[in-house]
Amino acid sequence: MNENENDWILNYFNYFTEIEEHFQRTRGTGLFLLSPLDWALIETWKNAGVPLEAVFRGIDEAFAKWRSRKSRVRMVNSLAFCTQAVLTQAQRMAGTAPVPREGRDRPAPFDPSELCSYLTENAEGLRQTGHATYIEIASSLDRLADEIDQYATDLEKLEQRLTALEDKMIATARSEQTGQQLLAARRDLESQLRPYRGKMTAEQLVMIEKQYLERRVLEDLKLPRLSLFYLR
Repeated sequence: MNENENDWILNYFNYFTEIEEHFQRTRGTGLFLLSPLDWALIETWKNAGVPLEAVFRGIDEAFAKWRSRKSRVRMVNSLAFCTQAVLTQAQRMAGTAPVPREGRDRPAPFDPSELCSYLTENAEGLRQTGHATYIEIASSLDRLADEIDQYATDLEKLEQRLTALEDKMIATARSEQTGQQLLAARRDLESQLRPYRGKMTAEQLVMIEKQYLERRVLEDLKLPRLSLFYLR
């Protein structure tokens, strides 16, 4: 394994945190909090395999263009402002090796105890719902925790198992969502997305809507995210 590939693996599960911190630094406001729309957008990039470096370069490019304007009436308040620049960078980097960020500390891989705690805490949260399907998923998480030694060295395999369980959890949650809850979620999404619709393609909008509504239904039902991307 070469150094670039090693950097990619070490940063892989810090995808959300890395992007959040880079956006905050580039914006110049460390306390700025990303919106639910921003998190949904990051998830679409993650699912599409957009490299971290492409996101960093896209953010840098978008802010450079914004700062070059003679008139800057509005501050950049969403990652959505950087969407086209990020996708352009991703296209330029397609098929190339990941590029390490000089001067950035490498995040340590998760140790078995950290993974085990994450799995058991999520299992307990699901078990407390009293819902049969969620209890079944909790039991699966318990089994993964019991077998954590074999997964600690193969995080990709563990993530695949967790993704399958999370998909099942989301499908159950969406089936129980009321029409009123769905309408409220769509209204909130439209309010946040309206200023950026013109910057996105129809495909991008569909993906963002899917991720946003999935995140919203889990938040409404107070259900945990299971992916290792949320072990921060």
